[in-house]
Amino acid sequence: MNRKVLWPILSIGLALVIVPFAISLPTKASAGERMLNGFQPIMQPASVQTTADYYNNVFVPLGKVAQIMGTPTHVKFDRYLTGIAGMQSDAKKLVPMIAQALHMTPAQVQALMAERLPAMSAMLQSLPQMQRDFGGLLTTMKQNTAIFAAVPSGLAHYKPLVTTMQANVDNYKQVNSLPSFRLFTWFFVVPGALLVLLAGWGLFPPVGKRFVFHTGRPHPVA
Repeated sequence: MNRKVLWPILSIGLALVIVPFAISLPTKASAGERMLNGFQPIMQPASVQTTADYYNNVFVPLGKVAQIMGTPTHVKFDRYLTGIAGMQSDAKKLVPMIAQALHMTPAQVQALMAERLPAMSAMLQSLPQMQRDFGGLLTTMKQNTAIFAAVPSGLAHYKPLVTTMQANVDNYKQVNSLPSFRLFTWFFVVPGALLVLLAGWGLFPPVGKRFVFHTGRPHPVA
C-alpha cells in the first residue's frame, strides 16, 4: 500500500482515539445516560398527560382565584371583619334591650328568638367563632400576598414546559431506545484503534518484515 495513503489513515485513527477523551465524551455520555434515566418516569405518556391535566384543570383555574387575593381584597375583608366585631358588640346589648322592652327576662328573649327567629339567633350566637375563623383566613391571605401575586407569572413560565413535554413524548421514546450513551465513546475509539494498527503496521512493520523497494521484487532487509 502506498505510504502516502497510510499517514492520513493514521492521523484519522489517532483523532478518533484522542478526541473523545479530549472533549470528555465518556463523562458527558454518562451524564446523558443519567439524564435519560431520570426523565424516563416523567416522560411516559400517562405521566405527561397527568402533568398537563394538573396544569390546565387545576393550576390555571387557581390562577384566576389568586388574582383576587391582593391588597384591595384585604382592605375589603378588613372592613367585613370590623363589621363582625361591631355586630358582636351590639348583639350583647340587643337581648337586654328587647327583654326590657317586652318586660321579659333575657333568657325568655333568647328562647323566643330561637323559636321565632332561629337563623338570626344562631348567627348571633356564632359571631365570636365567625370572627375568629374570618380573622384567621384574612391573616393567611395577607401572609401569602406575594405568593398569590406570583401565580400568573408562574403559570406563564411553566406553560412552555408542559407544552414541550407533550410535544416530545415520542421523541423521548425514540432517543431512549438508543444503545447506552456510555457506548458512544467506543464507537469512535475502537474504529480509531483499528485504523492506527492498520496504518502503523504498514508504516512501521515488525523487524524482519520490512522491505526495500527497487525496480525488481522487494528483498527483505536483514
